[in-house]
Amino acid sequence: MAADRRRDPEGLSRTASGAAVVLDSNFLFVPLRFGVEIFEELQRLLGRTPRCLVPRPILEELRHLRIDARPSFEKEVDFALDLANRCELLDEGLLPGEEVDDFILRLAVENGWPVATNDSGLRQRLRGAGVPVIYLRQQAFLEINGLV
Repeated sequence: MAADRRRDPEGLSRTASGAAVVLDSNFLFVPLRFGVEIFEELQRLLGRTPRCLVPRPILEELRHLRIDARPSFEKEVDFALDLANRCELLDEGLLPGEEVDDFILRLAVENGWPVATNDSGLRQRLRGAGVPVIYLRQQAFLEINGLV
């Protein structure tokens, strides 16, 4: 079965879970690194303003990256943290022994939420579990992979 890749305004608007999207930490670096306004692009894909969800472990991951970071990367992390603060915080933590990617997968499957990530390994795991994935395409726009 071919993947459903969309760049149309219908996007995720057909999903029963509404316009909620879980944002992975690497996705929050897209605007500064590639000049793509992720919130506008998500709105274009969804056809309405999305609920951008940032789980607490993602914030913790970003804060950990900032420790001992060189000044240029510290600036990128601060930018990503500012973007995360514009999102809805999911105050749920990791289960014992759970890694952040496992947590994102579990959260997406349990709630029926698509995930915005550029991590190819996580994207593959999410698609294997039937979770729609939003990612940066051609360093210029966002695309959805998966039926919604």
